Amino acid sequence: MLTAATPFISRPSHVTTRDGAELFYRDWGTGRPVVFIASFSLPSDMWAYQMLPLVRAGFRCIAFDRRGHGRSSDPGRGYDYDTLADDIAAVMDTLDLEEATLVGYSMGGAEAVRYLTRHGTARVARLALIASTLPMLAKTPDNPDGFEPAHVEMFQRDLVTDYPRWLAENARPFAGPEVSEAMIEWIREMALRTSQFALSACYGTINGGDFRAELATLDVPTLIVQGDHDASNPLELTSRRTAALMPDARLVVYEGAPHGVFLSHAEQLNADLQRFASGA
Repeated sequence: MLTAATPFISRPSHVTTRDGAELFYRDWGTGRPVVFIASFSLPSDMWAYQMLPLVRAGFRCIAFDRRGHGRSSDPGRGYDYDTLADDIAAVMDTLDLEEATLVGYSMGGAEAVRYLTRHGTARVARLALIASTLPMLAKTPDNPDGFEPAHVEMFQRDLVTDYPRWLAENARPFAGPEVSEAMIEWIREMALRTSQFALSACYGTINGGDFRAELATLDVPTLIVQGDHDASNPLELTSRRTAALMPDARLVVYEGAPHGVFLSHAEQLNADLQRFASGA
C-alpha cells in the first residue's frame, strides 16, 4: 500500500515500435502491473482517475498514447488492429511486464484482444474490457443489429467538416448528467489534440472489426463492464454478446451508466478493477 512516506515512482518515456513510431507511456508505482489502453480519440491521460487510486492501492499502473494520440508520434500509418496490437506488444516487451492485468476501453478493448490472439497470453494474467467495441459493430447479414454504413459515413463527414461541433454535441451524452462541465471540457480538449488522420483511420478500423471467432479462443479470466445507457456501443450489441462468446468472462452492467463509465462511475469502476486485478 502506498503511504505518504513511500516514494512515488514514475518513469515516463517513449517506446519505439518496429515501424519507427514513438509511443509515449507513463509508468507509475510498483506491484502487480495493470496496463491501460485508451479509447480511440483520447490519450492515456483519460485513465488518470483510475491509475492514481490503483497506484495508492499497491499496483504498478502503465498507460500509453496510441500512435497519433497525445504525446506519441503521428506517423500517418499503422491504424489497423494488427499493427496496434504490435504497439501494445512493444510496450509490454520493453517494460518486460509479467502477470499483467490488461484493461482496454472502447476501441482499446479490441486492441487488447488482438494483442492476446496475436502475441499470446504469456505476459497477461487477466483482461478487463470496459465499454468495448467488441465483438462487431457493423451491420452485415449475420450481424443484422449492427450499425448501418450511413452511421460511419456521417461521423467521417463531421470529422472533416466540423469535428469541434460534433464533440460539443456528443460530450454530454458520452459523460452522463452527473459529470461536471469542467471534466467534460478536459475530455474535449484532449480529443481535439488527436490527429485527424488517426481519428479517421481508427474509426474505419473500429467499424470493420469482427472479433467473434477470436473471442471464443481466449481462456484468460475476463471482466466485462458496460453501462446500460451506452449510446456509443449499445450493451446488447457489444458486451452482452462478448460475454456469451468468451469461455471465462464475467459481465458487470452499470445501471444508468453512459459510454464514459471511467468518468461517470469512476469509484465503482476503480473498486471493480482493484478486486479483479487482485485476483478476487
